[in-house]
Amino acid sequence: MGIFLEEGRRRPRALWRLLLQLVIFALLAALLTSLFAAVWFVLGPQPRPGSGSAGQLASSPALFLLSTLASLVAMLLSLWIAGRYLDRRPFRDFGFHIDRGWWLDLAFGLALGALLMTGIFLAQLALGWVEVVGTFSSGLPGVPFRTAILLPLAIFVCVGIYEEALSRGYQLRNMAEGLNYPALGPRGAVATAWVLSSLFFGLLHLANPNATLISTLNISLAGILLGAGYVLTGELAIPIGLHITWNFFQGAVYGFPVSGLQSAGASFLRIKQSGPEIWTGGPFGPEAGLVDPIAVLVGCLLIALWVRLRHGKVTLLPALAEGPREGPSPGGPSR
Repeated sequence: MGIFLEEGRRRPRALWRLLLQLVIFALLAALLTSLFAAVWFVLGPQPRPGSGSAGQLASSPALFLLSTLASLVAMLLSLWIAGRYLDRRPFRDFGFHIDRGWWLDLAFGLALGALLMTGIFLAQLALGWVEVVGTFSSGLPGVPFRTAILLPLAIFVCVGIYEEALSRGYQLRNMAEGLNYPALGPRGAVATAWVLSSLFFGLLHLANPNATLISTLNISLAGILLGAGYVLTGELAIPIGLHITWNFFQGAVYGFPVSGLQSAGASFLRIKQSGPEIWTGGPFGPEAGLVDPIAVLVGCLLIALWVRLRHGKVTLLPALAEGPREGPSPGGPSR
C-alpha cells in the first residue's frame, strides 16, 4: 500500500493524485461539453433554410464558448472533488484565499498582462514587422463589434481561470509536495515543481496549430512567468489576471494569433504581420518568437518587485511543498 498511499495520511501519493485529478477533469469536461452542446442545439437559434455555412459560422463561436465554459466548470468541480477526497484540503488552499489583497493582486496581474503584450506589439510596430490594416473588426456576421468583443473576453476569462487552477493551483502544488525530500527541502521542491509544471504546460500546447519547438519552449517560459506569482504568494490572483489579459490583448486587442489560434469574435485592431518569423512567431503568434522571452524576463522582475512592495520580501513559499494542515485553514500559505 506504500506505493499508493502516503504513510500516516489517508490520501494517495502525489503522482496518483495528479493522475486521478486529470482523469476526473477530463471526464467532467467531456460530460459537461456534451450537455451544454445538447442544450444549445435544442434551445439555441437554428440556421435558416438555405443559410448554408453562414448559420454554422454563427453557431461555431457560441459552441466554442460553451466548451470553454464547460472546461471551467469541470476544472472547478474536479478541484473541489480532488481537494476533498484526494488531497484532504479545502478548495481555497489551491490559491483562492479571496480577500482584499487577493483582488489587489488580481488587478496587478491584469495590468501586467496588458503591459507586457502592449510592449510586444509596440516593439513589432516600431520595427515595421506589423501593420494595422483595420480597427474594431467583428468576425461574427451581422453582429456589431461592441457585442462580438464580449465573446473573446468571456473565453479568455474562462481559460485564464481554469488553466491556472490546473497548472499552478493543483499541479505545481502537488508536484512540490511529492518532491519534498530532504535532498531538496521545501523551497527546492517548490522550485523544481515550478520548472516541471511549466514544462508540462508547454507540452500541453504542442498540438496547437503551427506549433514549433520554439513555441513549446516559449510557452514553458510563459509557465515560469505565470507560476512566479503563485510560488511567491501562494495565491492564483496574479497568474489568473496575467493569463487573462496576456491572451485578451494578444488576440482581441492587437489581432495576433493566440498560441496558434485566431481569436474568435472580434478584435480592436486588424493587423498584417511581416518580419522574421524567428522574432515575430509568424502564424503561431508572438509566443513562438524570440521577443517573447524578453517579455517573460521583464514580467518576472515586475512580479518580484510587486511582491517585495506588498510583502517586504521575495522568497519561494515552503508551505506550498507541505501537506494540508489538520483542521480549518484560516488564511493563505505562511511566508
